[in-house]
Amino acid sequence: MAYSEELIKSLKEKGQLLRRDCIKCIGVGVAGHVGGSCSSADLVAALYFHKMKLDPKNPEWEGRDYFLLSKGHVAILQYSALAEKGFFPVDDLLHCKDIGFYLQGHPHLGTPGIEAGTGSLGQGLSLGSGMAIGLKLDNKPNRVYVLVGDGETDEGQIWEAAMSSSAKNLDNLCAIIDCNGLQATGRIADRLPNEPIADKWKAFGWNVIEIDGHNMEEILTALDAAENFKGKPTAIIAHTIKGKGISFAENQAGYHNRALTKEEYDKALEELA
Repeated sequence: MAYSEELIKSLKEKGQLLRRDCIKCIGVGVAGHVGGSCSSADLVAALYFHKMKLDPKNPEWEGRDYFLLSKGHVAILQYSALAEKGFFPVDDLLHCKDIGFYLQGHPHLGTPGIEAGTGSLGQGLSLGSGMAIGLKLDNKPNRVYVLVGDGETDEGQIWEAAMSSSAKNLDNLCAIIDCNGLQATGRIADRLPNEPIADKWKAFGWNVIEIDGHNMEEILTALDAAENFKGKPTAIIAHTIKGKGISFAENQAGYHNRALTKEEYDKALEELA
């Protein structure tokens, strides 16, 4: 399927906007997850501003698609997408992680547009699998999307969920694995190597698509292919750059979760303009 230049351009701009919003969420002098938020921004932009059926005025609309941020430590990215989509005011992002405020460090129920509490790594795919089973039992066409970190695949529960989702033929479930190659303390290849990651998902019975996670046309093509594939869940292996768009943070594990200086904050916003 061909996508218009206008659509591609608009979604790329949304990805950059989400990155800027994430930096604003973090602010100066308070640790925040820069790297993984920026690596996933284009994927989340494609989902929230094109692919998923959503109604910001009615977050619990029965016809909605479901999104679960299994790598819940990058909640600021989901908050940014929800705010820009109209679920709550964009200005509220500036109060993220304030004591008692409804936008905290990990997604939790009660925040408009959040489907489940996540952030205890490895659990999101199981939650998504359960939702997908429920939708199948109710003969509903809604789809479930789960964003998983590549470091998160260290967790055994991911693979339990992968095995059971395949066994249940959950073709209404799509896992998107953000493969930026880094986790909190360094390179995944130096800690618990996960390659060949595509072959692992295939061995668990999934339809597998590999893409450049910053190429918007490839992202949209993969999401459409996942929706049209029948009989198996789909895993989209998205190869990304941690800290994408911020020169000093790209491919730097130290920016997994870091407090920005005023100079870094200003430079990041300038580069993401």
